[in-house]
Amino acid sequence: MATNIITREGHTALKAELDHLWRVYRPEITQKVAWAASLGDRSENADYQYNKKLLREIDRRVRYLRKRLEDVKVVDYSPEQEGRVFFGAWVEIENDDGEAKRFRIVGHDEIYGRLDYISIDAPMARALLKKEEGDEVTVQTPSGEAIWYVSGIKYGAEG
Repeated sequence: MATNIITREGHTALKAELDHLWRVYRPEITQKVAWAASLGDRSENADYQYNKKLLREIDRRVRYLRKRLEDVKVVDYSPEQEGRVFFGAWVEIENDDGEAKRFRIVGHDEIYGRLDYISIDAPMARALLKKEEGDEVTVQTPSGEAIWYVSGIKYGAEG
C-alpha cells in the first residue's frame, strides 16, 4: 500500500492538472463530441468514437485526481530535518565504484515523468530515511545487497 503523502509542489501540480482537465481540455473535447454527433451516424464516425473515448479517459482521471487530492497529506519542509534524509529531500549518493546518483524522495503520485524523483515507498528511499551525510546505506536489490554512501542532502523544490 502506497504512503499517502505528497510534497507541496506535487500537490500544486496535481491541482493544476485537475484544473486544466476540467476547465480547458474537457470542454474542448465535449465540443468535438457534440460536433461529431451532429454529423449523423455515430457507429462509423471515427471522430465521435475517438473523442467519446477520450472524454471517458478524462473523466476517469478527473475522478482519480479529486479523490487523490482529498486523500493525500501535504508534508512541508521543517528546519528540524536539516542534515538528515526525510521526505522531500534531494539526496546525493555514491558507491565504491564511483557511480553517483541524485534524486528527490517524494510521494508516489509525483514520480511519473521525472527520472530524478523516487517514491518514499521505494527500497532505496526507505533505506535512506534518517541518514546523515557520510552514512553508509545498505539497499536490498533484485541482484543482492548494494552499498551506497550519502554524499549530500538538500531541501527545496530544486535542491
